[in-house]
Amino acid sequence: MKHSFFTKNFISSLILILVVFGLAAGTFLYQIDRYAQSEKEYQLSATAESIAELTGYAVQTGDTINVAVLDASLKNTARQDQMNIILADPTGAVLMRVDPDRGSYASGGQIPPSVVQRITRDGIYTESGTLGTLLSGKHYVVGALCEDDSGNALAMVFVAASSERVVGMFQEVTKIFLIIILISLGGALIVSYFLSSRMTRPLKTMANAAREFAAGDFSVRVPEDNRCDEIDELAISFNNMARDLEQLEELTQGFIGNVSHEFKTPMTTISGFVDGMLDGTIPQDQQKKYLHIISEEVKRLSRMTMSMLAAAKIQSGELIISPVPFDFSEMTSQILLSFEQKITAKNIEVEADFADRLMVMGDRDHVFRAVYNLVDNAVKFIDDGGRLRVTAYPAGAFCEFSICNTGGGIPADDIPHIFDRFYKTDRSRSRDRSGAGLGLYIVKNIINLHGGDISVRSDGGETEFSFTLPLAPAAKPPKPTK
Repeated sequence: MKHSFFTKNFISSLILILVVFGLAAGTFLYQIDRYAQSEKEYQLSATAESIAELTGYAVQTGDTINVAVLDASLKNTARQDQMNIILADPTGAVLMRVDPDRGSYASGGQIPPSVVQRITRDGIYTESGTLGTLLSGKHYVVGALCEDDSGNALAMVFVAASSERVVGMFQEVTKIFLIIILISLGGALIVSYFLSSRMTRPLKTMANAAREFAAGDFSVRVPEDNRCDEIDELAISFNNMARDLEQLEELTQGFIGNVSHEFKTPMTTISGFVDGMLDGTIPQDQQKKYLHIISEEVKRLSRMTMSMLAAAKIQSGELIISPVPFDFSEMTSQILLSFEQKITAKNIEVEADFADRLMVMGDRDHVFRAVYNLVDNAVKFIDDGGRLRVTAYPAGAFCEFSICNTGGGIPADDIPHIFDRFYKTDRSRSRDRSGAGLGLYIVKNIINLHGGDISVRSDGGETEFSFTLPLAPAAKPPKPTK
């Protein structure tokens, strides 16, 4: 059976509080019981010793006044402390009993021989019982031996207090303690309820926000100041996720719009020209020209499809590279030559500076694609009559490549997102009608997979992309033959 986090947290707190209060209550009551018994035994022992001294003195003197004082003292003690006092001779024969209600009287009876033996041997006796049949009901009993100056036994004194009085005191203390415990427990439960509610409130807010996300509203945010470090970290991560989802949703919608437009335009062109050839609208002598246009549009569709497939592989971690040594300078020169017509058409001034035989370790096909995309972007966005500078040279264990072009540049607000999937700046959106915002995303991931870094700078009317690739290890010279 599933429960909410609030219910589980509150029940856990409730169980913890009950266990702690139960252990505390049990320990306290046990100690109180032990303390009450020990205090009662101490009180009885002190009273028994005091009466034993007084009795011994009265017995030795035999004076009537001393006996009367003893009798009055015993009655007063029995009445005030609610005790039973028993005087017996050294053989255990009961001489006199003093009751809190009846006073003193001679009742006869005999102290059990085992008790007489113990008190004669030890001089003191303690037990919880009925002292044979002399007491009705369980009593705490303390006995003391009265001796003369020579150590001879004169009498025995037994002081007994009903255990019901001790239990009654214990019950009163327990009642007061339980009232305090119940009040404290109620207060603790109320505080625990509100603390659990306050602790789970941010989680409920996040759950509601998640439901809003599921409904398509990514503008919802949760409070980040909850006075709890862990929940605040969770809230910050949650809001970051929400911002990423919102941005991804915007980029995805833009991507769908871009792809729809980019596929629709060449497909419409292809369809129109093919229909024109089939129905004879386009003369046969001009069909080669339009077939060339159709071929370019098909290649354009193919490039877009390959870009989307590459982006999907990168996202799923399935893009695998197979590094081998190859000449980076030769490859880059080949790419620049493939753009000769576009460079000539825009009257671009090209400055190329490559180190000879710059051998790098990488997957040539993927690196070719990365460099091709960067050159394509640079040629695409450079102004007519602008300048293009491409350099590649070794730097430590890496090859450093940069491509810089003049033109309008990239707005500063777009720089942090330039390598994101589907991202196209407003400026490029009006000029680039041949991509879906995946080129730079693919470039960055290809470079990173090779262990390199890529960066972009755009200021002063220039835009420069730079990246690094690991150099190939130097080939060992062949061993000389004998």
